[in-house]
Amino acid sequence: MKYLVRAIKYFFYLIILLALVVAVLVLSGLAEGDLSTMFVHGYDSYWQMALVAAVLAAIYPRMGYSTHKAHIYGEPAEVEDRIRYVMSVRGYVEKERDSQGRMRFVKASPLSRALKMWEDTITMNICPAWVEVEGSTREVVRIVSGLEANQREQE
Repeated sequence: MKYLVRAIKYFFYLIILLALVVAVLVLSGLAEGDLSTMFVHGYDSYWQMALVAAVLAAIYPRMGYSTHKAHIYGEPAEVEDRIRYVMSVRGYVEKERDSQGRMRFVKASPLSRALKMWEDTITMNICPAWVEVEGSTREVVRIVSGLEANQREQE
């Protein structure tokens, strides 16, 4: 279900982005204001662009979200302190902790959350030899690097 929600959000995000680009082109005088002659195939072009946006939106959640392992060692309380420190440096605050010990973080800034379409949650599951980090692939890679760098500094 999470996949479908993300795909729908990205579809609308891409459509809004496309509309803004077209509006800038029209306002700057680089394109005609007549929607029927703006593109080669007239109004059929809008359906084609919507179809391309739908395909991209359907693919993106699969590539844009992932789980990685950060190799962090130590007592669970010590590991949690490191996680909280690295996440605060990255601009995240702890949202909740579930009954299984998973920690969820979200961006502290409401503007940053809105720009990420409220898909900014990072989930961490502390295991004995590593920490599983799940969320946006771009952020997960940065966070894993930060956690492992912090681990090396503490040694």
